[in-house]
Amino acid sequence: MSQPELFDRPLLAQRRRQALTRAVAGADFLLQAAATDLAERLQTVNKSFEVGIDLGGHTGRMTTLMRASGKVERVIRADLFLADPAVPGCDLVIDDALPPFADASVDLIVSPLALHFVNDLPGTLIQIRRALRPDGLFLGALLGGDTLRELGDVLMRAELEVKGGAAPRVAPFADTRSLGALLQRAGFALPVADFDRVTVRYDTLFDLMRDLKAMGATSVLRDRSRTPLPRRVFLRAAELYQELHADPDGRLRATFDIVSLSGWAPHESQQKPLKPGSARQRLADALGTTERPAHDPARPGRK
Repeated sequence: MSQPELFDRPLLAQRRRQALTRAVAGADFLLQAAATDLAERLQTVNKSFEVGIDLGGHTGRMTTLMRASGKVERVIRADLFLADPAVPGCDLVIDDALPPFADASVDLIVSPLALHFVNDLPGTLIQIRRALRPDGLFLGALLGGDTLRELGDVLMRAELEVKGGAAPRVAPFADTRSLGALLQRAGFALPVADFDRVTVRYDTLFDLMRDLKAMGATSVLRDRSRTPLPRRVFLRAAELYQELHADPDGRLRATFDIVSLSGWAPHESQQKPLKPGSARQRLADALGTTERPAHDPARPGRK
């Protein structure tokens, strides 16, 4: 069965080009936070890597941090769709949905805040895993979970109230557990997924939307409405945001859940789970309890 195309990738490329060309100062704050976190995770790895890929960190921050870590001998910076005109030294311009790397050709791939807009994420993760040499590492950060839930809520409410119907305006994001399962499905060993919640506060809804535009992160849903929303919908959404998602000081909360992923290309040296039946001691003995069958009516807690 073919993977449904949730995102309009040509529009995503266009939005990214516009954002990089305008280069609004400070608009990359989420990318910078994600890159710093990934670099800290890399520092905890007791291993060095010969060739590492910065997959999509267009500001160059991820590349700088990878080089400064002392863990990577050679870093290749791969920008998405367009080389960042503000940062010299891009090695490749690629589409992250189709990583152009040969099987077992690199040792480390780090992707800061790009892969959440890929239509076939399972397929992309499989390609990333295949590109890694045995015992190679993938580190990624994606938007997920409840990201922009407040904005999606008020836009839906306002459009229903003003127009009597509503189209999706904010993309759905995968949760941490689902993304961890995708790592396993892609064949990564020792997969780990966790998330950090970043709450950014704004004076108005329009300030939040201005930041999203500067990031190149406004809606790229394929099934979005092509009809621009009337101004009165945005004004009503701004009122609802103030009513429903404001702090006591009147500032508005915007949630960004950054899901961090890590997984290794399988290698014989890695730890593996014990085979069923290989334990040398029964759990009941270790806990000092009496083992009872699941159907035993005398089991504690049964009624």
